[in-house]
Amino acid sequence: MDRFEKQTFARIDMPREIVMRHRIPHFQHIIGGYAAGYYAYLWAEVLDADGFAAFTEKGDPFDPALAARLRAIYSAGDTADPMELYRAFRSRAPEIAPLLAQRGLAA
Repeated sequence: MDRFEKQTFARIDMPREIVMRHRIPHFQHIIGGYAAGYYAYLWAEVLDADGFAAFTEKGDPFDPALAARLRAIYSAGDTADPMELYRAFRSRAPEIAPLLAQRGLAA
C-alpha cells in the first residue's frame, strides 16, 4: 500500500505537504451495498424535506386537503409507481432545494 501511494503521488507530482488522510480501508463500508443504502437514506431526506415544504408553502402544517393527498401515497402501498404518487401529491417531481435549505446550504 505504501509503495502504491508513493508511486501514485510521484506520478501525479503531489506536493509533499499534502499527505494521505484516507486510505482504501477507510472506504470498505461502501462495498457490499452500503453506498446504495446511504443513497436511499439521502433520497428519503429529499422526499421528507420537499414534502414538508408543501405544507409550509400552504401556510398550514395541518391543511386537510394537502394531508389527504399525502395520505394517498401511504395508502396506495405497492399498487402504483411511487414517483407518480409523489407527483400527484406535490404536482411535480421532488426537488432538493428544501433539503439544502434545511441544512443551511441554500444559495
